[in-house]
Amino acid sequence: MAQITIYIPNDLEKKIKQKSKELNLSISKFITKLLEQKVQNSWSIETKKLVGAWDDFEDAKSLREPKAKDTQREEL
Repeated sequence: MAQITIYIPNDLEKKIKQKSKELNLSISKFITKLLEQKVQNSWSIETKKLVGAWDDFEDAKSLREPKAKDTQREEL
């Protein structure tokens, strides 16, 4: 596994340490996850698992159908 040295402001370091501790992750794992999210160019596995998760969600055809009559605009 590669190692990279970066320089960050002290206040950012504190925030990273705090957040990684909250998530029970090492700092390395926390930063790795953030970077993976930023460089990926497709949907995450977690997002893909949500496809079809809402049984009561309308399909695309019904969403596109007009629900109400348009109101006539005033002449300018």
